Amino acid sequence: MTLILAAIAHPSVLAQQVPNTNGGSVQMVVTVEPHKGSEAPVVNREDVMVYEGKNRDQVTDWIPAQGDHAGLEYFVMIDDGAGSGLDNQLRDIKNFISSMPATAKVGVVYMQNGTAQMAQNLTSDHNLAAKAIRLPLGAFAASSSPYFSLSDLVKKWQADDNRREVLMVTSGVDAYYGSGDAQDPYVDTAIADCQRAGILVSAIYAPGGGHFGHSYWLNYWGQIYLSKLTEETGGEGYYIGFTGPSPDFSPFLKDAAERLNHQYLLTFLPRPQKKAALQSVKVKTEVPNADLVAAGSVYVPSAAQ
Repeated sequence: MTLILAAIAHPSVLAQQVPNTNGGSVQMVVTVEPHKGSEAPVVNREDVMVYEGKNRDQVTDWIPAQGDHAGLEYFVMIDDGAGSGLDNQLRDIKNFISSMPATAKVGVVYMQNGTAQMAQNLTSDHNLAAKAIRLPLGAFAASSSPYFSLSDLVKKWQADDNRREVLMVTSGVDAYYGSGDAQDPYVDTAIADCQRAGILVSAIYAPGGGHFGHSYWLNYWGQIYLSKLTEETGGEGYYIGFTGPSPDFSPFLKDAAERLNHQYLLTFLPRPQKKAALQSVKVKTEVPNADLVAAGSVYVPSAAQ
């Protein structure tokens, strides 16, 4: 009777915790967000639960991304097809880069015709990275998909033990595939590429140049795609409406910087797999006023690896 009452009070008791006989662990970055207010609550390792379907995995580590674990590689990725309204936001973007934590390496990339054009590779000199910010080329560079550019960046980015994150500034419009389909294959490919590499993607919506800047249909789907991308990779989407000029980026950039102060390195033991693959996971907590934001899938090596 005591066990039954405990299970009713805490539904997680009913979930089966699956043993990992292989012993292989997986790490992912998790951001703690408050339900209300601006103060993120304290979450300890014993408060964190990881699920694959109905099966609960064992959490082995939950380390704040601070001190010796504060290493960060961060790319600001700007759509070269953005409209002229972005011009007024460049100073705020430069200030955001200059004020990044000392433990961060920052780079600047431009999305140009489906490629990731490196304006400044990762550097600890934040002022040098800020100087790489320039005016976008406009409609001339908007003939492809921003998701091609993101996948291109992921392929060029050599993995290490640091957190890896991207802030995209784009309308999200996929000029190559079109719109009107929630299953855009290039969006899905970019999501899978980022999940496999453990890269968090956040995005600020910025209208494109020319027709892309005032088409309600294109901007509607562009923002749907960005929302899906940021949600599935564990980032944050900043959105102001389907049409109109670029908003004031400063509150978005402030929030993006603040999120870095509430991130943790989560290590857990997933179910062993015969083949290496992405596995869907849910990261949860019962701590009041706390949300755990993480990627929807994580790359799990095969049991033989």
